[in-house]
Amino acid sequence: MSFDTQLFQYIIAGLTLGSIYAIVAMGYSMVYNATKVINFAQGEFVMLGGLLTIFLYAKLHLPLIPCIILTTLIVAFIGILIERFTIAPANVGGQDREKVVVILIMITIGVSEFLKGGAMLLWGKDPLGLPAFSGEKPIVLLKASFNPQIIWVVGITLLVVILIRYFLSHTLLGKAMRGCSDNQTLAKLMGIDIKLMSIASFALSAASGSIGGILITPMTLMTYDGGLMLGLKGFCAGVIGGFGNVIGAVVGGFVLGLLETLGAGLISSSYKDAIAFLSLLLILRFKPTGILGVKAILRA
Repeated sequence: MSFDTQLFQYIIAGLTLGSIYAIVAMGYSMVYNATKVINFAQGEFVMLGGLLTIFLYAKLHLPLIPCIILTTLIVAFIGILIERFTIAPANVGGQDREKVVVILIMITIGVSEFLKGGAMLLWGKDPLGLPAFSGEKPIVLLKASFNPQIIWVVGITLLVVILIRYFLSHTLLGKAMRGCSDNQTLAKLMGIDIKLMSIASFALSAASGSIGGILITPMTLMTYDGGLMLGLKGFCAGVIGGFGNVIGAVVGGFVLGLLETLGAGLISSSYKDAIAFLSLLLILRFKPTGILGVKAILRA
């Protein structure tokens, strides 16, 4: 295989991996914009998406499309439960905001561990898989061969991005969520229901995360702790692109995916995970707001 063919194959793999990171990063951004909470349980929504679809498809023998729809709704509902019973009681006004932020971060880490433990009890520790949406026969393009599932991963990711972007820009609920991201106090004074925005953000982030898990499971399998590293990489992607910026999350996801696969392919696969965190450190050092982030300007 020539170097050009290998490079093209690495780029395809990077875009695939970056698509999942982008979906996870978008989940972080939506929750942060509406609530100013960094939800470190975001990776577990990915894990639940994969494992619940496997259960519905392999155990209950439902067709794949109903499995995907039902899984997305279930995980979205789990996201609402997490917001109502763990985040909302702690995220109340009249407290030292810095202390509240630390408490909320610890709560989301605890929720992450709870979901992983529950998944381990329900599905065990062995990796589980789904059949590829379009079969296993590889597609050959420019002498490079790749799994047809890649087309589904990248295509559905772009569709999710377009739908979320349309939702945030052209719907009343989406505009209200954007208003919360700019100034929660002012949004509340304008009559926006902050509680509803928080619920909606967790539901949307959980739903999008579950879609990421459904897409990636036919390619990599899924385990009870499979969301841990995806969640961390998604967080890195969000910071690289500009935390809280949905489009920045997508850019950060693709950048991180490409850096990882090119680094693993051209240097060594041993550095694959290290590249993500090194990229995060470099971004924080030279452009803390991220690629598309904008520094806030305070006016007297």
